[in-house]
Amino acid sequence: MIAHIKGILTEKFDNSVIIDVNGVGYEVALSAIDYDQLSLDDEVKLYTYHLVREQSEELFGFTSLAAKKLFELLISVQGVGPKAGMAILSLAPAEEVRNAIANADSAYISKASGVGKKSAERVIVDLRDKVGLPTYYGRKSEPQTAKPAENDEALDALMALGLNLADATKALEGVDPSLSVEERIRAALRNR
Repeated sequence: MIAHIKGILTEKFDNSVIIDVNGVGYEVALSAIDYDQLSLDDEVKLYTYHLVREQSEELFGFTSLAAKKLFELLISVQGVGPKAGMAILSLAPAEEVRNAIANADSAYISKASGVGKKSAERVIVDLRDKVGLPTYYGRKSEPQTAKPAENDEALDALMALGLNLADATKALEGVDPSLSVEERIRAALRNR
């Protein structure tokens, strides 16, 4: 399995990119949010989900490990495939999508292309207990201090240490976000 790819972004097209890694180009599908963040000729690191099917192999890329883990949870829901999972993650940053699931906001999830009301409700029922507690109630229109950073390195590190998304989120609750990443990780591990 390919866990991540680090290289130069050489081409962008239709929510996919080509990453050149030492002369080998890897095509990676991205959510609209991640696609918009990346620029040509930048060195990028993408966490990847490697999907192997009988007729094809596909790579789905994410700028954060939290987004990858949320994608894996989404595609574990019956009736939600990789394309629907990417459509859901294209709605907003991963933390906002996770929060919508935690708040049981099926109307928000059903806004994703190709995701109907029943699929959105199934996502809520299957994942609400797995994604952790909401960081704020409902949708938000302006930044709030209670919301973790979009690419929270401490959250990514805790998940790399083996915690699932819900446990890592819960461990970081109440930890001062102004601390360094290392101090936040230590505090979160003490909170467990």
